[in-house]
Amino acid sequence: MICLGAKKCVLNSMPALKLLRSHTASTAGCRFFATKRGVTSASDGKQETVIRIPRQMQARIDNVKQIKGKRLEKVSTTKAGKLLIVSKHSKLNQPASYTLGKFDRPLLASEGWKHNKSFGDFFTINSTQKDLPFVTVAGGKEAEEKGVEKAVTFKSLGLCQELTEALQAMGIVYPTTVQLQTIPKLLKGKNVLCAAETGSGKTLCYLLPLIHKLSLNRYERESNSQAPQSVVLVPSRELADQVKAVAKSLGTPLGLAVRNVGGGRGIGNVKLAFSGGAPDILIATPGALWKALRRNYVDLSDLSCFVMDEADTLFDESFAELVESILLQTQVASDPSETIGLGRKAQLVVIGATFPGGVGELLKQVTDLGSIVTVKSKRLHHLMPHVKQAFLKVRGADKLVELLQIIRTPAAADRDGAGVLVFCNSASTVNWLGYLLDDHGVKHARLQGQMPAVMRAGIFNTFQKGLVDVLVCTDIASRGLDTQRVKMVINYDFPPSHTDYLHRAGRVGRMGSKSPGSVVSFVTHPWDVELVQKIETAARRRASLPGMESAIHQPSPKAHLTQFDSDVKTE
Repeated sequence: MICLGAKKCVLNSMPALKLLRSHTASTAGCRFFATKRGVTSASDGKQETVIRIPRQMQARIDNVKQIKGKRLEKVSTTKAGKLLIVSKHSKLNQPASYTLGKFDRPLLASEGWKHNKSFGDFFTINSTQKDLPFVTVAGGKEAEEKGVEKAVTFKSLGLCQELTEALQAMGIVYPTTVQLQTIPKLLKGKNVLCAAETGSGKTLCYLLPLIHKLSLNRYERESNSQAPQSVVLVPSRELADQVKAVAKSLGTPLGLAVRNVGGGRGIGNVKLAFSGGAPDILIATPGALWKALRRNYVDLSDLSCFVMDEADTLFDESFAELVESILLQTQVASDPSETIGLGRKAQLVVIGATFPGGVGELLKQVTDLGSIVTVKSKRLHHLMPHVKQAFLKVRGADKLVELLQIIRTPAAADRDGAGVLVFCNSASTVNWLGYLLDDHGVKHARLQGQMPAVMRAGIFNTFQKGLVDVLVCTDIASRGLDTQRVKMVINYDFPPSHTDYLHRAGRVGRMGSKSPGSVVSFVTHPWDVELVQKIETAARRRASLPGMESAIHQPSPKAHLTQFDSDVKTE
């Protein structure tokens, strides 16, 4: 008999027997076993039969068991309750009650989507809450149920009575979270950079304190026909029209003049915009404002406030040179005390749905970066938890069929006048897709940056008024435009970056929307799959999307600027 060591294992342990055979090959004909009482035959059943194995062999057995146990733990199992991720393959579903660890390797539904056989696969990120994530307690019974004695209103923020009454006439009483954080700082005269998710009410964040200050100082204004009191810089004419409409509804009762000027219509229209004297609030695109500055139609030396809305687009390299030239014409304050009295300097406000890249390089030239207060929402750069988002792996030739099927489904027909936005990555795709929709009898409108200004004028308003329910567009319609009637966003072309995806998805589930809405994305190319996998990973971990800036950085010798689709920046 051969003594194999001091460690014992029961005879019916199959891993032990398999490992033992490799060590006892030379004595394969001998059927002897070691027992507690000594050596006995295998046929003797009166005594407990055991074998002795080496300690190293037992350690290997334990290690194998441990590894297999860990593998079993990583297998996704469907638990009772709502699902966060619903995949074509149920084993890849993830319950809403489970959150993937930071260092755990996710089992992605889109893992093999670069393979040709993956066409037809899909997965959905379900909504996990009904309430908008940026809405504060609404007051009344709801406030009592949540243990809040008194909800904060716009009146309690210190805004003048005329403004609060105008807001009440619009049905707006309670501020959103970002408004609650931003408005008090702006009323104190501080320079503010505000980055918050789309649809959270950022336009009112700067318009309310701006109009409040102008109403207090409207009788102290010097008679300078070329000097507006405040400027709001926006990247597109459509956004300029929208901001003007909101500013007029709030400022007209206070006797404030509001005017906008956009590019693409020639210098004659720019001159005409300033022929009646400079307004109290000027809303302009970079190209039009720079033309007016070069020809001395406008003077920015006496500004009380300078606002850059949709700053992540304005700080892109296609706008950066114009924005820098305009900022250098503006005296920006470094302290709140410099915004008061004669020789005042302008308060700086930077607004964006994502944190603008390269912000430090430009702003360092006009003000002290330390004077800028940063306001960020908790869910900045996160996927919206109240919006359902579906991803379909589709061949390029099948995208039109899928689009028509989605638009013509009975659920789509019962949208009660809700709108559908269909996003494409280029102006040529918008035109081509529009012709195909015409052939299939789908009533729609088109909006893209290469259209002449005369054609673009009023297209978005036509969609907003419900005259058409489908708008085929480029990313020009994803920046800042208020789309409360939109119930569905379809990414016919998958967006080229996470920033573009957040902006497009942000057209639904906005403040004032009747329903959260949904987003459907067609995934075709391998480079699309890489972005989808990052989005899915962020959803499973409930984390922010990777590669997004979250702070103001000091200027570096080589500034890194993010490149967007050129069509987005077209005025």
